[in-house]
Amino acid sequence: MCGIVGKVVFGGAVDGPLLHRMCGVMEHRGPDSRGVFVDGCVGLGVQRLAIIDRDGGDQPIFNEDGTVVVVLNGEIYNFSELRRGLERRGHRFSSGADTEVLAHLYEERGAAMVHDLRGMFAFAVWDRRRRSLLLARDRVGKKPLFWRRDGPNVWFASELRALLQDPEIPRDVDPQAVAAYLALQYVPHPLSIFAGVRKLPPATTMVADAAGERLERYWRLDFSRKTAASAKEIEEDIRHHIREATRIRLMSEVPLGAFLSGGIDSSAVVAAMADATSGPVKTFSIGFTDEDFDELAYARIVAERFGTEHHEFIVESNAVSLMPKIARHYGEPFADPSAIPSFYLAALTSRHVTVALNGDGGDENFAGYRRYVTNDMAQRLNWLPRPAQRAAPKLMRIVGEGPHNTSMRTRMNRLARTLAMTPAERYATWMSAFDTPRRQRLFTAEFTHELGAFRPERFLTEVWDQSTASARVDRMLDTDVQTYLSGDLLVKMDIATMAYSVEARSPFLDHRLMEFAASLPAEWKLAGTNGKRILKSALRGIVPDEVLDRPKMGFGVPLARWFRTDLRSLPSEVLLDPAATARGIFRRDEVERLIAEHLAGTGDHSLRLWVLLQLETWFREVRHAPALGASAT
Repeated sequence: MCGIVGKVVFGGAVDGPLLHRMCGVMEHRGPDSRGVFVDGCVGLGVQRLAIIDRDGGDQPIFNEDGTVVVVLNGEIYNFSELRRGLERRGHRFSSGADTEVLAHLYEERGAAMVHDLRGMFAFAVWDRRRRSLLLARDRVGKKPLFWRRDGPNVWFASELRALLQDPEIPRDVDPQAVAAYLALQYVPHPLSIFAGVRKLPPATTMVADAAGERLERYWRLDFSRKTAASAKEIEEDIRHHIREATRIRLMSEVPLGAFLSGGIDSSAVVAAMADATSGPVKTFSIGFTDEDFDELAYARIVAERFGTEHHEFIVESNAVSLMPKIARHYGEPFADPSAIPSFYLAALTSRHVTVALNGDGGDENFAGYRRYVTNDMAQRLNWLPRPAQRAAPKLMRIVGEGPHNTSMRTRMNRLARTLAMTPAERYATWMSAFDTPRRQRLFTAEFTHELGAFRPERFLTEVWDQSTASARVDRMLDTDVQTYLSGDLLVKMDIATMAYSVEARSPFLDHRLMEFAASLPAEWKLAGTNGKRILKSALRGIVPDEVLDRPKMGFGVPLARWFRTDLRSLPSEVLLDPAATARGIFRRDEVERLIAEHLAGTGDHSLRLWVLLQLETWFREVRHAPALGASAT
């Protein structure tokens, strides 16, 4: 795992010291070595976290005659297989690193090389003969890549703050990105918070030369083809895919372990690790003093079952002191509250291992989120007359929301608001922290005018409409994979782990396992209120029953309680500060209403307040800060 950067000036020259500055602010991503290549119009840089061929795998890496130059962030799990084939065809290797495979594979396949790769990656290839740059990201977006083009200049980097080392990068905030962030809690690709910078989408290659750039998507899940296998055959295939996807992710020359939440997915990964290794697996868990969010009891059951070397950490309310650090590392507003425990989990893990496997992707493959049940339930209420559907929100407003997002009244309010919507609109509303009516109340008239007709829900509804899935549940899964997973969960995990020089690996996000899961009929994933139906059945007897049969909890944070107790003054102090209100984005009276209602317990606005707090923190720590140096972590 690494951090990569680069700049190309077609027809000009690149400043070498700039590459060192860009690398320097990402030293946490790869503290083992720095490699910089500058050759006239091109400069490539990499901070390396050495996992494979620690002594001989420093980057950049070249082909035999030095005409192909490669920098890689990630791991290519099938590199040994690819290397053997390349050697049979006459290619000569000078290292044992997976990165070198990319240089030789590019010689044979060009940009189409991505189809042969199994792993997580963002990489750059400079072709010295063609004077062209190839950028690529893995299929689901485990590894990030930002880029910008301005005339003859092209920049790229694993993190935004590396780009900001070049004073030629403008810091103009994109109003559409702000609106999308308010809705989704993250800035979706291809947007970034800065108007002139873009994210390369997952499963996409970009070839840039003096004439311009060409982007091409090379992979997507297909939900249209369904298996006719029996339940017994499917269960055996699930176990095989989990074992095999876990086994290939044990490739390492450094110590490795696992994040153990106490949920089904991470428990399945730990079970597969214990089966594939001789010594005890090192496991790491985070807990809370609030029992509604604490999963440590279940993590301990799993740790005891598989005899792991188990480590734990308790997160308290003072954890919000991480907010400035979170803003600096993400480089743009990011409001998933579980970023806080993720940072603590990565810090704990880094004291013991360099590589950690996790259970990310299990919910998106096998329908584990509660919203799948609720959205499916709402669609089943279509038999209600349209007048009744339209009247439901008004009736529920009389009842009022509950004090917590998980309370029955709050859930019923949310369900009532979406009854008359299309399935795509309903999904988008459920995924929004600030849905359209709330944003309309929040934004000032000036900011609303600046946005024009832009609606961030389109980032979700367009994916929904283009899905190959026919079943509602599969459509939600497909949309989640292309939006929430890549824009939120994987960004959260990458930044949190890399902040502490830890490499995270996700067996459930192996593309072969994901393709297999997409081929399963929807009823095998969700039946009534039973999510992960076939996965639970496949793991029965392997993962403890207490874990398989427990209610879904999720990796949450007790923000609602914190904002009414220990941190009750924080939203007012930050959001009503003159510097914050002077930005002209939000109406002060609406912010005051959100704070007052939350404190009174008449509504749970904890997530919305967190979204606003993280945006303001980002303005202070990144937008209005000088170029961040290597020590500003």
